Amino acid sequence: MSEPLPPSDWLTLPEVAERLDLTISKVNQMVRDHAMLAIRRDGVLRVPAELVANHTVLKHLPGVLTLLRDAGYNDEEALRWLYEADDTLPGVPAEALGTGRATEVKRRAQALGF
Repeated sequence: MSEPLPPSDWLTLPEVAERLDLTISKVNQMVRDHAMLAIRRDGVLRVPAELVANHTVLKHLPGVLTLLRDAGYNDEEALRWLYEADDTLPGVPAEALGTGRATEVKRRAQALGF
């Protein structure tokens, strides 16, 4: 396995709240409900910027996060999986979620549970 690519940029939870026009409480709830992936970096919870696009969380992200959790992945492992380069996809699953390849990403995440 190759080293995963890092997210292109990180957003703090207040930045996510502003981008999504939500309260910080709602963003925190989304993180607790695993509808959004937030990782602690330098003591601050941050969200990969690619996962928040067009003023919304990527449509298929909550479902993929659920599939990864069901397969036993914690948040750090889910982040690694989402940013692992895959020549057959191509690219990384996090970026593919915002394209027509989202169904394939979900299929691959589901297969991890078997």
